[in-house]
Amino acid sequence: MATPPISPVTDVLGDNEPQLEDGIALCLSGGGYRAMLFHLGSIWRLAEMGFFDPRDRSANLPDGTTRAIGQIQRISSVSGGSIVSALLGMSWNQIQFGTPGALDRFQKLVVRPICDLSGISLAGTDFRGAVAVIGDILLPGSVNDHVAAAYDKHLYKGATLQALPDAPRFVINASNLQSGALMRFMKPYIRDWRVGEIRDTSKVSLAKAVAASSAFPPILAPATFKFADTDYTPRSGVANFQGPPYTTEPTLADGGVYDNLGLETVYKRYRTLLVSNAGAPFAEQPEVHHDWARLGQRVIELIDNQVGSLRKRLLVQSFQQRARYGAFWDISQAINAFKLSDSLTCPMASTQLLAHLGTDLSAKDAGVRSRLINWGYGIADTAVRAHLDRAAQPAPKFPLPGGV
Repeated sequence: MATPPISPVTDVLGDNEPQLEDGIALCLSGGGYRAMLFHLGSIWRLAEMGFFDPRDRSANLPDGTTRAIGQIQRISSVSGGSIVSALLGMSWNQIQFGTPGALDRFQKLVVRPICDLSGISLAGTDFRGAVAVIGDILLPGSVNDHVAAAYDKHLYKGATLQALPDAPRFVINASNLQSGALMRFMKPYIRDWRVGEIRDTSKVSLAKAVAASSAFPPILAPATFKFADTDYTPRSGVANFQGPPYTTEPTLADGGVYDNLGLETVYKRYRTLLVSNAGAPFAEQPEVHHDWARLGQRVIELIDNQVGSLRKRLLVQSFQQRARYGAFWDISQAINAFKLSDSLTCPMASTQLLAHLGTDLSAKDAGVRSRLINWGYGIADTAVRAHLDRAAQPAPKFPLPGGV
């Protein structure tokens, strides 16, 4: 008999701090193609540093102590982060991190396909992206269905959630617009803590899960699914939610609507957290529009910024108090804020231009693509060495020509 679920909020904000496990979790935020490429660079550097090798590791912390931190246990992603995460998961067993040639296989199986996809507009604010969206609306099926089909064609090739590895656990997060909770897509099960869990994931494609995770409203949302009520484990959800239409017709949107850092599914469990954030920086707006559409959009941006800021503060505070270990890096940060003299050269003027690119699925040219990857690579290298492992060797150069 399944145990009735407890609200995730109770776990974090209740009287007792959750019992944490040794192990490393990586979080990849939303932010469209911009985030996808930035995270690709971060993943590249983490792979070089051995974070994905199947072995326990230790870290020389900034306070001078050395601590065992275990090995990679979970990779949690939303939106643009899920595009690259799902491909990494699908390729994980072929790459065989920690063995000779792993980085070459990583470049072939993950870097090249992601770079190729980033040259194709699926939906965006540029002319080509707008035409793609309008064309999809005029064809049978939803826009989200067409985005899923494009993901499948270019990246996932018909793979289902069963293509993900047993370990580490890959979690692709979407927001359930009906229950108000996260819907988590994983190899062993699909789960919304209110609605319940589905154990048979063999019929859900990676492309469909990623399209739900990146279904940014209003254009790319909603992502809809059809399940049978009997697909769910009995009593695995909350009584008022475990029934139609919650179970049979879940209606989902971008995982970033609920948690744009992808932090929710790891914060309560793992002691060492690596968090890569490529979400849109909040911009001041001296002249506020008074029409309903743009005023409403501004209010949403403000709410999203405050929720994201609270999560960041919670994370950073846990690092400062040594309740957790790890590193956080942000696409809009200045690399010299980490105060390492041997960081790669990442001029603030250049990185701010990258940070303010659109967070849509519009094509990126080769130059922008390389700079985003190099920026993610460079700041991940610096953040990890500054805040988690002072003994790690600095990166000698960027992985792609052109710098940042």
